[in-house]
Amino acid sequence: MTSTWQKVQDFYSWALENGDKRTDPWLLVYSPVPVALLFSFYLLVVAVGPRLMQKREPFKLTGVLITYNLALVGLSAYMFFEFLVTSLRADYSYLCQPVDYSHSELGLRMARVCWWFFFSKVIELLDTIFFILRKKFDQISFLHVYHHATMIFNWWSGVKYVAGGQSFFIGMLNSFVHIFMYLYYGLAVMGPSVQKYLWWKRYLTIMQLSQFVAIAAHSSYNLFTDCDFPDGFNAIVFIYIISLIILFSNFYFQTYLRGKKKTT
Repeated sequence: MTSTWQKVQDFYSWALENGDKRTDPWLLVYSPVPVALLFSFYLLVVAVGPRLMQKREPFKLTGVLITYNLALVGLSAYMFFEFLVTSLRADYSYLCQPVDYSHSELGLRMARVCWWFFFSKVIELLDTIFFILRKKFDQISFLHVYHHATMIFNWWSGVKYVAGGQSFFIGMLNSFVHIFMYLYYGLAVMGPSVQKYLWWKRYLTIMQLSQFVAIAAHSSYNLFTDCDFPDGFNAIVFIYIISLIILFSNFYFQTYLRGKKKTT
């Protein structure tokens, strides 16, 4: 009789070998082990980092942060452009789009931008490290850690198995929002002379919530229609997005509504 450990090994081998053959050779894609190690290291930094910085002076990092955030603005703009243009050129359906697993020009172009989107989530783990180095510990909330840590796993699986299809919609919306988000972060570190013009932070949160609602509607629609895209992925996306809607709604309430009530 097959042991439980053997079944686990068999499933792991199956998971490795049944991914998208186009993306398997790409950095961090073939095996979940590198991403799992990144995830573990990230959680270790979150747990230990603030303690190590407790008796140290915060780092300024102004130049580094401006460069980092503006680079992510550029990367987000590039990804949004690639998602949008590739989907239009390939005549993608915005309601139901199967994955194009071919080696066609547009099929590979969409797979590549999906990989870049996944890799951008790895880069964005630096957000937390910069908060720790600057001793902005209040910014390292459960929402922040949950969102950053889970996105690398979500998009690793996306690139590993469904690099294209329905998933392009998520990447396109998120890239668009991140253009403004990292622009805001980049401007915010420039000091009081610029910060006084950043009155639109509240609307940035509304934009984030709006994209989650759109993604939830998009994913749920395909759960109840006949669409040649794995229902398992749509279900996971839907459940995950609902968790983000709850967490971001709570953040919005605590930051903009509850605080306002206390001052009135």
